Amino acid sequence: MKQVETVAQLRQAVSRLAGETALVPTMGNLHQGHLALVRRARELAGQVVVSIFVNPMQFDREQDLRAYPRTLDEDLALLRNEGVDLVFTPAEKLVYPKSMAVHTRVEVPGISDIFCGKSRPGHFVGVSTIVCKLFNMVQPRIAVFGKKDYQQLLVIKRMVEDLAIPVELVGVDTVREEDGLAMSSRNNYLDARQRRIAPALYRALRSTADALEQGDKDFPALEQAAVERMASAGLQPDYFGIRRASDLGRPAVDEQELVILGAAFLGMARLIDNLEVRL
Repeated sequence: MKQVETVAQLRQAVSRLAGETALVPTMGNLHQGHLALVRRARELAGQVVVSIFVNPMQFDREQDLRAYPRTLDEDLALLRNEGVDLVFTPAEKLVYPKSMAVHTRVEVPGISDIFCGKSRPGHFVGVSTIVCKLFNMVQPRIAVFGKKDYQQLLVIKRMVEDLAIPVELVGVDTVREEDGLAMSSRNNYLDARQRRIAPALYRALRSTADALEQGDKDFPALEQAAVERMASAGLQPDYFGIRRASDLGRPAVDEQELVILGAAFLGMARLIDNLEVRL
């Protein structure tokens, strides 16, 4: 496994790789959810490139950026065990050589402004900008993302379509703990008591999915019941919505492809999760 830090080194290393390349963008602090993306990338392409970069543009709070865990040595060991070919670990100054205030940005309007985009203004501008830059730097044929960040995946899909970027996007199902909690680097912020509370978000999603599958189409009532269930469990709800899976639009009562999305605060952590429902 080779580690590179500059674009010149990256492009030289990629040019020497044989076969098609799949990219797995990450911010590090890797867990089994990330490794599932790496394994899927390996199934799809002969060569796997993983990027590790804590992207300051997508953080809406300086405190959150500073607190984000950086575990590069451990991450590299995990990726080496997975047989990754190339790891790109650029410095912030390389990615953003100009002041952040004057740096070119990529915005995907509409879908970026709801749910996580509403709660974290500017977050998806940061996401779409860094992903666009990584696509240009690595020039992969395939890029693999987790479905836990469902809205993020749709934002990137829209960007790829609108800008005609020649990358095939692949989404991988959320990897969960035994109690249903979606694996996330931010779970490290939870203390023992909070960790026991955290699966309440998944339970609210699962109960709502069960109700939909049993024919309940009163979407507002289901959403409100889920919010109350989350709050009673000790979570501070951020949002909860039942939406059209393709574009997060409000669904008609006869919609068959749905996604349920939820987010909540718990101590220092902000938990997000979703479930796809096919009726």
